[in-house]
Amino acid sequence: MKPKPIILLALALLCFCSIAIAETPHINLARTKEKAKQALAFAKKRGYNTRYCILIDMSLPSGVKRFMVWDQKGGKIQTSGLVSHGCGRSPWAGEWSKDTPAFSNADGSHCTALGKYRVDGRGYSAWGINVKYFLTGLESTNSNAYARQIVFHSWEKVSETEVYPNGTPEGWGCPAVSNQTMRTVDALLKKQKKKMLMWVYN
Repeated sequence: MKPKPIILLALALLCFCSIAIAETPHINLARTKEKAKQALAFAKKRGYNTRYCILIDMSLPSGVKRFMVWDQKGGKIQTSGLVSHGCGRSPWAGEWSKDTPAFSNADGSHCTALGKYRVDGRGYSAWGINVKYFLTGLESTNSNAYARQIVFHSWEKVSETEVYPNGTPEGWGCPAVSNQTMRTVDALLKKQKKKMLMWVYN
């Protein structure tokens, strides 16, 4: 017995909807360019690096590449990768809030804090490739970053490739990237004479 046309239509619609739902979110390039423009103006006022900045778009799920090194001169993303956010009240290293992270500047919150940061000195990290960069929060939303020991580092639990619809394991608020991403960014940071801006936004 042949299936009725209405059944075939319903199956086709179901397949279409499933594909649409499963589509991987991506960086909004127009929005990123606008953020980069604002970051450049901020960097010029502060005397920071005007060639590169780091942008982290927390409006994207943690399983997609939302960490970007933006090349202001070329007007493009030079490097991108996955980046973790804070676990908040949930257990460490899970994927509890992969689509809906909570943000806080409070000490002990284990949340990521939104805002602009200055990427400061390089130091030893117990995580990843054993490299970290201290971060100074430049806004009221992230002013406790240094006191909270929020640093930029790598973490072996962060994948080199996108894992969406799964998420990236969550830490205690540090922006942690994969080991390979950190190697790339570390090599770039070591060459810069002026401090670089990191902007975490939602």
